[in-house]
Amino acid sequence: MTTTPNSEVSLGMPQLPAPDYPADVRARLETDAKEVIARYPDSRSALLPLLHLTQSEDGYVSRTGVRFCAEMLGLTTAEVTAVSTFYSMYRRKPSGDYQVGVCTNTLCAVMGGDAIFDELKQHLGVGNNETTEDGKVTLEHIECNAACDFAPVVMVNWEFFDNQTVESAKQLVDDLLAGEQVSPTRGAPLCTYKETARILAGFPDERPGAVDATGGAGPASLIGLKLAKGEAVPARTPRPRDGAAPKDTPQPGSEHLSSHDAPQTTAPSDPANPTGPVAEEGK
Repeated sequence: MTTTPNSEVSLGMPQLPAPDYPADVRARLETDAKEVIARYPDSRSALLPLLHLTQSEDGYVSRTGVRFCAEMLGLTTAEVTAVSTFYSMYRRKPSGDYQVGVCTNTLCAVMGGDAIFDELKQHLGVGNNETTEDGKVTLEHIECNAACDFAPVVMVNWEFFDNQTVESAKQLVDDLLAGEQVSPTRGAPLCTYKETARILAGFPDERPGAVDATGGAGPASLIGLKLAKGEAVPARTPRPRDGAAPKDTPQPGSEHLSSHDAPQTTAPSDPANPTGPVAEEGK
């Protein structure tokens, strides 16, 4: 069977070619795509941002979007599909305006991420990678997003919502469903998934305050850096098992505390033996 770069085959049976975008949409996307492609010495290197560009139009990587990327870059649709299905940041079916991702990797899970995810499934009436009937919220469990200091973490369109609880996460999705203004714990203001996709394609972030938005690591991650610089790091006592508040005070200058404990001067399992650097013999 002879195929062309834009033909698609499933289980050995030919399918109808993917439909094209309407002429006005196609012209607009081509203008944007050419701007993206011009950034790279090899045009195929522009595939990832072009996939984001099509998501900014469709909300997911559609067959039309795959065809568009293939034609713009001189690739086959099989090559484009292979890339788009490899990365979890590309959606394979229509999804919500807000992608609510609950981290269920190890630390977030034990800090309450699993409970948050299970509760949100019940609260929203959806399963993993499913969308509410109004098309506003898609729920998914996600892998580590390098924000362990603030576990358990929930992300909405890749913006951070730190130190979540079951109740705060439920309030978050309720506000999204109600169209309320929702502000991330840190980082840029929240926008829709399509708007986020266009930013990820490499176009200017026009959200008010986005340029001045700051994020960053939390106190626990920065302790090693402080020690390396010779700075004093006050010890913190782990929260007792009975739930009582620790007797010590937070580290000076910590504007946003972690929901778990920073390193301590003694090991909880053996308080008689300090966990600090081993002193050299004779010193």
